[in-house]
Amino acid sequence: MADVPNTIKTWQMVAPWKKNKETGEKIPGQLQLTEIPVPELGPGNVLVKIAGCGVCHTDLGFFFDGVPTVTKPPLTLGHEVSGTVVAGDPKWLGKEVLIPAVLPCRKCELCKTGRGNRCLNQMFLGCSHGIYGGYSDYIPVPSLDLCEIKNRPSTRPLENYAVASDAVTTPYQAMIKANVGIGDNVIVIGATGGVGLYTAQIAKAMGADVVIGIDIAEQKLQKMLNYGCDFVIMNKDKSNKDVMGEYRAICKANALPNYGWKIFEVSGNKFGQALALDLLSFTGTLVQIGYGIASIDFNISRLMAFDAQIIGTWACLPEYYPHVLSLINSGKIQIDPFLEVRPMSTIASVFEEIHKIGSPEKRIVLKPDF
Repeated sequence: MADVPNTIKTWQMVAPWKKNKETGEKIPGQLQLTEIPVPELGPGNVLVKIAGCGVCHTDLGFFFDGVPTVTKPPLTLGHEVSGTVVAGDPKWLGKEVLIPAVLPCRKCELCKTGRGNRCLNQMFLGCSHGIYGGYSDYIPVPSLDLCEIKNRPSTRPLENYAVASDAVTTPYQAMIKANVGIGDNVIVIGATGGVGLYTAQIAKAMGADVVIGIDIAEQKLQKMLNYGCDFVIMNKDKSNKDVMGEYRAICKANALPNYGWKIFEVSGNKFGQALALDLLSFTGTLVQIGYGIASIDFNISRLMAFDAQIIGTWACLPEYYPHVLSLINSGKIQIDPFLEVRPMSTIASVFEEIHKIGSPEKRIVLKPDF
């Protein structure tokens, strides 16, 4: 195709933030605009022209919090990518695609037994995919697990689909692991966050009877009553006992059982996780989606007494991406009201903004403007 470049323009993380070991002073990280060569595309590989790349808290963890990347800096962050194939594997040329955030090796025992989402040899864009990440104008990737974006509405820009690479597909994988289906009752803790708002919608789309959203952002929480949640509980400045009281009141007023609920903890913070454990009851399931570093005391014997379970979940199998796209295109999952597209040249200020406020009003997608 005519627009195949010789180089990739990219915003590299040259150095993450770190502490001076002697003074304890924080040393700012550095994002640098640079160019890198387009690698030779071997068989089964393509070059994707990036339409947009979502900004995820995982990226901020790499940059601000000392979470190590597999490929050491300098490298380009970013793993929520949509775009168009411009070179490589002929059968993919010209197609609009979603790139799975985690690309399994397809050869190991985990991949062969259906657990490729946690493949130990996986390529995680912007972490373990060499120096290549989504905050660029192009990215080389294997074509095997690309997901073609079919029947894109003319009213939806291609860059909007970027959020589906992780923020939508990760909770979908969690729903599969928890076997959410018709008639289930679901609680989403962190229901207004960049992943939580999709968790609530997906639960409803997969047949959940009742979805309760819990979060500290009251205005955003009320909005979720139009996007998957049947009831909401604002837990800011409330004890877990108070929240559990409101939950039980909802159950009583609506003739709902207080057992068997499927709880999705998406906040990743200590308070949300503690609340999830308190809410876990008889025959219940707790699925941990959010990531945090805090430790929590928990009497694990409660799992035995309640005949309950706790499940961890990571990323999403590429096989599930087409169904996720069908849910988006059918309107069962709404993405457009919850995202904002900004120029990729604003990456530094966007990182600072999200790091400061924690959870922006909308998930930000960066569009190349090199």
